[in-house]
Amino acid sequence: MLYLASDHAGFTLKTAIIAALKKNDVPHDDLGCYSEISCDYSDFAHKLADQVQKSGAMGIAICGSGIGMSMALNRHAEIRAALCHEENSVELSRKHNDANVLVLAGRKTTLEQALSFLKIFSETQFEGGRHLARVKKIKIT
Repeated sequence: MLYLASDHAGFTLKTAIIAALKKNDVPHDDLGCYSEISCDYSDFAHKLADQVQKSGAMGIAICGSGIGMSMALNRHAEIRAALCHEENSVELSRKHNDANVLVLAGRKTTLEQALSFLKIFSETQFEGGRHLARVKKIKIT
């Protein structure tokens, strides 16, 4: 299962990603928002964080710049949200940081880029080892 959430500025990209997921029979759940009407990214970031925490699944979050979603998501224990703008960062976020939420900038990321990033994110495994000790030091205090 893949969970997706966006604010109004990420709605169009999220909708396009969902269409591609449906076409490829990828199980997913859209947690909102459901239109381009202005809304607060944090409401949807918290919904996404709750589902990822409960299920252990991965998530995708999209807002205009990706910054707001990243900040809100990373306030949650066990959420490691990575705002990525290019493929190498996506890969390293999984390999070295065990990221479980990919954050995209809806106003800067094309659908082609987003689908490439999602493929890399979902197929790349955490390397563990020396990285595991570092990830374990990430705490919400």
